[in-house]
Amino acid sequence: MDAPRTQAAWAAHLQLTYRAEAERTLAHDLHSGPLRVLQALYPEGPGICHHVLVHPPGGVVGGDELRVTVEAGAGSRALITTPGATRFYRSAGPWAEQRTELRLQEGAVLEWLPLETLAYDQCLARNSLSMALEPGALLLGWDLLALGLPAAERPFAQGEFATRIHWPGVWLEQSLLRADDVQLRQSPLGLAGRSCVGTMWLASGTALDRALLEQLLDEAREEIGQAGADITAGVSSTDPRLLVLRLLASHTETAFALLRAVRARWRPLALGLPAHEPRIWRQ
Repeated sequence: MDAPRTQAAWAAHLQLTYRAEAERTLAHDLHSGPLRVLQALYPEGPGICHHVLVHPPGGVVGGDELRVTVEAGAGSRALITTPGATRFYRSAGPWAEQRTELRLQEGAVLEWLPLETLAYDQCLARNSLSMALEPGALLLGWDLLALGLPAAERPFAQGEFATRIHWPGVWLEQSLLRADDVQLRQSPLGLAGRSCVGTMWLASGTALDRALLEQLLDEAREEIGQAGADITAGVSSTDPRLLVLRLLASHTETAFALLRAVRARWRPLALGLPAHEPRIWRQ
């Protein structure tokens, strides 16, 4: 499937704001361009807002610029996901860019859980996420990238995909995956021939209790041990405010299954919430 349109590049900005009022989380969204909220849901009660985000054009092409800004007010609780993959289509030359900014005030709890990003052959794309957390805030998030469409015999043979995740002063992770970098993509010290790359994190504005930190690591490692041969993964914490899980897989389904399983373990322990899943993941 090629890029579905040939119009001029689009710029889109979606701003989401959450605030706590009594025992409710109230949400407000403001958008410009083709990026918006499909639906706001409260399946866990009025205290947690679930937002499903959509990009109506169906894919991102060279020159497109998408920006999502999230402001989680003090004590608010929200979960953000998508109904399907974000698709970066082939480019005739310009880069496509998606930028996400997550800002959490004191005591806010946010889950940033988009479905996978698909890098089509010949795409030129940048995907960046920055976060800022005040004391007591908690952010559970992930980023899952699938290179090409190997099941459809359409590998990622040309193109580049740049990823950047930044928490100033705490964590910086960035990569540039070039389709023609055979050593990176095939070496056992690189992607080892895998086409899916995932990163999951739990960030806290206040240092986590050591016993809790160790329990969270143990829970994730147990799920990794049960993930099967398709998955290579590890989890670590080099700062008491942060846990990071990284994975490689050949199939998006197995990678996503591991992320869901770890979230189901981390959510009750770290966020104090039951292991509830958005219904849209099951559709």
